[in-house]
Amino acid sequence: MTENTPLPNFEATLAELEQIVQQMENGQQSLEEALSTFQRGMELSRLCEAGLKNAEQRVERLVSENGSDRVEPFKAGDQDS
Repeated sequence: MTENTPLPNFEATLAELEQIVQQMENGQQSLEEALSTFQRGMELSRLCEAGLKNAEQRVERLVSENGSDRVEPFKAGDQDS
């Protein structure tokens, strides 16, 4: 996908992916169903990854536009309280 191609709603894609993970963990599908479900899960995973990459690029662009060319990786323990 190009940068200008709209991506599906990230939250909806992630929710569907989580649902697929639950189905796969349940183990009640036939082999063919499991393969099909796995394939859809991989497609959704790629869409989520692309959505996150797109968001990261947008943040970097916004930071750069505000005069700060320094972008640091997020550290979960560094949240402001």
